[in-house]
Amino acid sequence: MEGVKKHYRTGDSVVKALDGIDLRILKGEYVAIMGPSGSGKSTMMNLLGCLDRPTEGTYRLNGTDVGRMDDDRLSAVRGREIGFVFQSFNLLPRLSALENVALPLVYQGVGKAERLERAAEALRRVGLSGRMGHRPDELSGGQRQRVAVARALVTHPSIILADEPTGNLDSAASAEVMGLFGDVHRDGNTVILVTHAEDIARNAERIVYLRDGKIERDENLHQDR
Repeated sequence: MEGVKKHYRTGDSVVKALDGIDLRILKGEYVAIMGPSGSGKSTMMNLLGCLDRPTEGTYRLNGTDVGRMDDDRLSAVRGREIGFVFQSFNLLPRLSALENVALPLVYQGVGKAERLERAAEALRRVGLSGRMGHRPDELSGGQRQRVAVARALVTHPSIILADEPTGNLDSAASAEVMGLFGDVHRDGNTVILVTHAEDIARNAERIVYLRDGKIERDENLHQDR
């Protein structure tokens, strides 16, 4: 991101959700975006995830300026490059874990046999090979989030983007899921974690602190490990 601003007009006033962001995340990094409510982290997540475009500035993903794309092209990039993990899991209740994980591949036109094979492999990767036929209501919170991580991984995206992924989990399940993100990162994935919780953020190698739409500081934790 170079000089990125995102402004929203509400009546006669303008809200500067992001106000001049310069940020570079390298392939294979594990970065937490942190800040209090109203700091701009949700807006940052929407831009990083190609869910929105900047008002000003440039966002390049893998060298491509995605900030100027139309909706169709942006949607295609989002489906190909970004794997999302949300606080609320966003699993379809009537589908099995395997079917939920395979769903993104339907939109990519992948055939059924390959979809199910790739979904099964993603579930094995997150330690749920024995739960593939279970529906979400038959799984614990931690297991549901593991299914969500598998769904994010199944398209082989450039970035795993996690928005408050432990917000609905107890301490034990939170530790389990954060351990899984560590494994995903060690396997070579780029992981970007959006959170308000310091203890969760410190699982990353780097924390970018936002306040009032600006980067307050950028802390590298790697040298401490």
